[in-house]
This record gives sequence, structure tokens and C-alpha cells, in this order.
Amino acid sequence: METHSDIRLRPRFYKDIDENINVVRQKFIDYAQQLPPDFMMKIRNNHIQFTIRGEKQKYWSPHLSIELEEKEENSKSTHIRGLFGPAQTMWTFFMFLHFIVAGILLVFLMFAYSDWMLHQPLTKDWIVIALMIACWVLLYLIGRQTRANGYGQMEELEQEFNKIIG
Repeated sequence: METHSDIRLRPRFYKDIDENINVVRQKFIDYAQQLPPDFMMKIRNNHIQFTIRGEKQKYWSPHLSIELEEKEENSKSTHIRGLFGPAQTMWTFFMFLHFIVAGILLVFLMFAYSDWMLHQPLTKDWIVIALMIACWVLLYLIGRQTRANGYGQMEELEQEFNKIIG
């Protein structure tokens, strides 16, 4: 999976397997019984959460979220959707920061429009707008760096995933 040239911060992959969804799910359940100590797996119905734990776990450690779907045209095949991403708490915090920056940006865009209509100086408004745009770019760059830090662990999770499905 190529993740370096992709603009998305949460890389995805799709895989089709010629096995029944229950067989594939059972493979994950069996593997979870003899899981290496550096990994943790949670299985709920057809959703699997696969993560790094222990001493190797850092704030930027990736999580692999796997969704098993029965193919409509062939019930003996399984479609797997995988999504690499940060821990849910970190993702929530990042989204919170994005919404705060977007909210401040919108408010000051409205202030700038009001000041423009009233023929008032716009300097302060433009400064805050520029700072919010800079914050947005900074958040994106931090996200890219976080993903780059977790790339090695992302490959480890993908290797374990490939061992499971054979």
C-alpha cells in the first residue's frame, strides 16, 4: 500500500477474499487467541480493531480498523475494508482543533465583511484570518508528520493482517 504520496491522512485499502465472511471472521478470532504481546485486537461482529500496545505504543501509533462485508453477488466471498488512523482520542482532539480554527475563521470573515460594509479598518480581521489559515496548514503538516512517524508500525500491522488472511 502506497501511503507517502497520498494527501489523505488516513490511508485505506480494500481486499476481496474467496472465503465466507464467517470463515474470515473466525481466522481473526483464532489469531487473537495467540496474538503477539505487542498487538491488541478487538472483534465486534464484523468490525475488527487492530492496534499496537505495550512499550511500542506511542501517541502517533496507528490503529487498523477492519470491516468485513459479505459480497452481494457471491455470499462465499468477503470484501474487506481497512482504514489506518490514529487513536480515536487523538483523532477527536484533532477534529476539535479543526472545528475551533474553522469557527474562528468564519467569525472573523463575518467581522471583516461587516467592517468592510461600514468602511472600518480591516487590518485586525485580516491578521486573525491569516493566522487561522496558518493554523490550518500547521494542523495538516502535524497530521502528515504523525502519519510519517507511524509508517513503520503501519507496515507491521499490515504484515500481521496479511498473516491472518493468508
